[in-house]
Formats: sequence, C-alpha cells, structure tokens
Amino acid sequence: MSTVEGAGQREEGEYGRAAKRLKTEERETEAEEKEEGEEELEEGEDSDSGSLPGNGESAADNRARWSASQYGAGRRDNGEDSHRISPSPVVHVRGLCEAVVEADLIDALEKFGPICYVMMMPFKRQALVEFSAVESADRCVSCGAKEPVYIAGQQAYFNYSTSKRITRPTNADNPNSGNKVLLLSIQNPLYPITTDVLYTVCNPIGSVLRIVIFKRNGIQAMVEFESVQCAQKAKAALNGADIYAGCCTLKIEYARPTRLNVIKNDNESWDYTKPYLVRRDRGKGRQRQAILGEHPSSYTDNGYGPPCPLLPLPGNSRYKLSSVDVPDMVSYPLPQSSSSYSGHAPSSVAMVSGLHPSKMNCTRIFNLFCLYGNIEKVKFMKSVPGTALVEMGDEYAVDRAITHLNSIKVFGKRLNVCVSKQHAVIPSQVFELEDGSSSYKDFAMTRNNRFSSAGQASKNIIQPPSAVLHYYNVPPCISQDHLLRLCTEHDVPGFVKFKMFDAKPSSKTISGLLEFDSKTEAVEVLTVLNHYQIRIPNGSNPYTLKLCFSTSSHL
Repeated sequence: MSTVEGAGQREEGEYGRAAKRLKTEERETEAEEKEEGEEELEEGEDSDSGSLPGNGESAADNRARWSASQYGAGRRDNGEDSHRISPSPVVHVRGLCEAVVEADLIDALEKFGPICYVMMMPFKRQALVEFSAVESADRCVSCGAKEPVYIAGQQAYFNYSTSKRITRPTNADNPNSGNKVLLLSIQNPLYPITTDVLYTVCNPIGSVLRIVIFKRNGIQAMVEFESVQCAQKAKAALNGADIYAGCCTLKIEYARPTRLNVIKNDNESWDYTKPYLVRRDRGKGRQRQAILGEHPSSYTDNGYGPPCPLLPLPGNSRYKLSSVDVPDMVSYPLPQSSSSYSGHAPSSVAMVSGLHPSKMNCTRIFNLFCLYGNIEKVKFMKSVPGTALVEMGDEYAVDRAITHLNSIKVFGKRLNVCVSKQHAVIPSQVFELEDGSSSYKDFAMTRNNRFSSAGQASKNIIQPPSAVLHYYNVPPCISQDHLLRLCTEHDVPGFVKFKMFDAKPSSKTISGLLEFDSKTEAVEVLTVLNHYQIRIPNGSNPYTLKLCFSTSSHL
C-alpha cells in the first residue's frame, strides 16, 4: 500500500484535489498571459544575457525595446497606460533573474504598499504580485515606467494584469486561516526527492513536523510546519528556488489540509514527532517466513551499494539564511536503489492515454518521450484504445516525462501521462495499429536513446515543450526549403522562422532553430520528424535528423 493510500481515502482525496487545483491555476495563468499579449522573455536564458547567437542585439537592447513597447508612449493624461489595460491590484512582473525567490519580490515591492499574494513562474522568470489595493499596484507600475526598479539586483518590468485577483488553490493564503501545511510541486526533478531532501531544505527555515511525498502529475509533496508563521516564512524563502542547480525547482502554494496523517516513516512520508513510527501489522496471526531472510546480503539502508556523491545545495543567499542554517551538502541514493523508497518499487513504466488512434504509433511515442530519458519498450494496450505503456530507463525519467508532457496536445488530443502500476512492459497481445505498424516495439538497443551514458546524458537540456525546436545532425547541403518540403511531405505544420547556426567550414553537420506558430505545432513536428533519416546523393549512410525543444521561446 502506498504512502498516500495508507494515509486514508480522505487524505488522498485532498492531495488529489490540491494537485488538480494547482494545474487549473497554471492553465489560468497561461491564458492570462495570452490576453496581456506581452512578448515573453526567452525561456532558459538569463534575462540579462544576449539574444540568440547572431541576431546582433544585446540584452540592453532587448530590455529597452520591451520597455518602450510597454511604456514608450508614456502614461496618458487620463491615467490609462499604453496597453489600455484597466488598473488592477495584480501586477505582472517580467525580466526576473534566475535566482529570484518570492522573498526578493516582497522585499523590493512592499514599499509600494501591502502585498497579499505572490505567484512565481520560475521557468518563465516572471511573477504575479497582488497588492491589497489598486493604488499600490498603480504606484508600482508608474514607478517602473519612469525609473528602473531592481529585484534581486536585476531590473524588472511591470504592467497591470488582466486579472483582478490571483487564483488561489485554497483560501489558506489568508494569514488568519491557521494553515501551516504547504503544497510543494517539484518541477524538472532530475534527482530523487525524498523526505530527507525536503527536510534538509525546509527545516532550517521553520520547524517541520511531517512530510508526505506523492506522485500524480509529477512529484509533489505536502510539508507540515510547526506554525503558520513558519509556513509563511518557508514559502517566501523557497518559492521559485532550485533544490539542485538548474533543476528540482520548487513551486509552493498553501495546501488545503491543516494536518498530515502519516502512518510510516520512510523516504516518501515521515512524522518527525514520532521518530520510531513503523508500519502497523495487519494482524497478530502467524507471519509468512521469508525464504532468503530480511534482505539481500549486499543491501544497506541506502539500497544496493554506496550512496551517490554528495551534491551541493544552492547558495545560502537564495534561501535568505545564514551560513550556519543550511548544510552545504545533501546525499541521494543511486537510481538502482529506488526500490527501497517504499513498500513497493516506484515504477519505471509510464501510462499514456489520449493518443490519436491513427497518427500515433510506437516510434512516434519514442520520438517524443526520448527527450526525458531512455526508452526501453513501448506497447499499445488492446483493451484500452488510445493508451500505451512506455517503459523508460528508471522512475526518474518517468517523473520528468510526466512533468513536461502531461496535458499537452498532440494531433488535437490531450495526453494524460501518469505512473503505471506495471513495473515492466511485456510483449503480449501484439496487434496491428491503424497505420499498419506493430503495437509493440523494443527500443533498448537503438542508438537514438540520448541518456545511455553519463557523458551523453549531461549534454541533454531538459526542457518543457516550446514553440521553438532545435535541430541538429543535419547535412550542410540541406536548406530552409528542404526542411519546409519535409514538413509538407509528412503533413505537419511548417515553421514560420528559421535560423541556422554558424558552423566551421570543416563541419560535417549543421544545426539551428525552427520557430512555429504554437507549441502544439512544434510538438507534432517533433513527434513525426525526430530521427528522420535524411539521405543525400552519393552518400553512403543517411543522416539522422535530431530535434529537441529549444530554451528560447521565440526567434
């Protein structure tokens, strides 16, 4: 029985609803940004870094152009801004640096008036700040238009949001509500997240009583603090921070439950008020005898073999703590030892539903999912049309796939990606899909897996889907027209902007960027054309076109 299941049906329902509320909130935020029609900063690049190589613009040029588009016309005599967005207590903040956390925004902006809520968008380096009064928001926007306003040492830009209030997962954001439980969503979880890791991160800020980790849409956790004040302090210090450099980013909201129910102390749940808590026996009857004893002789408390080397936590300045508050290191177990995390091993198999019946097959699933980990096997389920099982290299690859691919649209259908109860894909009931291909395929030996060695894996940048694709391993003779023709031949959308990176004269391949009208179009092109074999006249071996999502949001 899993930790959340052991916490009882009521607790499980609360956790599930919290995850759904968080997802709904993110969709509302995305819709709001579209309404505002503001040009997004390039994701994955520092706000003060230059634009893409070769475009000849500096970071200052970009910021000046953005500021002019927002405020260049100045504020009109009647008080309306150049975007004609009516004043709102919610301010949209852009141009944040990578290291910013919620506390930095509060420190920089509370001079304009009391702040009642902050929503961080760390991957976009943006935030929404809700002031208690419209007048405070007006002072913030006006000041930002006239003179630089710095947040964590970097100039930020401000405009009114189209929303009059930030959507909260619960009403627990009210300090008087007495809520001391935080909901943590761990984005881009490249490394294992355990109770020890979260305790090491959270406890120096405020005394932690209980932690429960659960997996639905990626990795989430609830952390119960000793008091509401501790929870508020932790949210301000950690919201938007990275547990490890460049990954495991924390997005924090207040949770609905006011107390966590923990029945077992392990890597997925822990009650620090009951250090010797163990699983209750279901009865006093005779226990089954274990044939080989309690565990293998080579097994330790950390799993098989020694733990991985210690990883440094982010700098203390990110957490607003002194040097004695946070340990410099935190250890994590080897992926092979993940079976020791709970009563049963986390699965390295993802279940994907919502697949288009005629346009999706095993190869196209591989093309999309291989960006987040090695793919071993893919099998469509005959009993559940439009559903497939994807066996990946380990459960962390599954977590990454869920984090970035769940709820995206592919060929007009929204994917649902979750952890499967199966621990391996078995090639049974193989049948023919609508496109004539097999319902099962083994990818264990393919050279197109991108995480087969540590060196190879380190070259991959784990990115969420975006409207810009990075292409590489293309022969130099291939032009923009060739790539457009390739899109037409395979009945996928063509790109609207094209950029080729400068290459050495002796280079045997070229690379560049392709921008599409939408993220959905880019996803479909990658799903179809990733690993396409390009043959050239008089060439002995074909070139394998490789695609991945770019760190840039536009060209």
